[in-house]
Amino acid sequence: MKKVNLYIPKVEDLWFRQLCMKDPETMSYNAGYDVSYEGYHYDTGCIDFPEEKWEFWLDSKLNDKNSFYAYIQDSESGNFVGYLNYHKIDDGRYMMGIVIHSKFQGQGYMRPALKVFIERAKANGVDALYDSVPLSREKALKV
Repeated sequence: MKKVNLYIPKVEDLWFRQLCMKDPETMSYNAGYDVSYEGYHYDTGCIDFPEEKWEFWLDSKLNDKNSFYAYIQDSESGNFVGYLNYHKIDDGRYMMGIVIHSKFQGQGYMRPALKVFIERAKANGVDALYDSVPLSREKALKV
């Protein structure tokens, strides 16, 4: 099993988030939703993440006590392989998300990442994490 750790990115590390968000293979799960936020590409699911927005975006994530954001880092190579997050929604639940970059999908990162993620959420006082996954995403459902 892969060994991973969670890494809280710095502004200069957000190149990896940008890389993931502009990769159609990585973001294919996100395609076809009827959303109207700036920079979303309906056909690919990609989301523009220009460098001038990095600092504000990261500050808003790290300074919100009801959210968590981290990169998934391979403990041996040091490579960033994905990212994960949770945030509290209006009904008090914590919605989560996890993305593995297409280059690293199918290599055994999801399970160990979820394990350390759940441990971190518990340590932060979160009792349960929620996500909705379409039935068409068989790999995600398998995990």
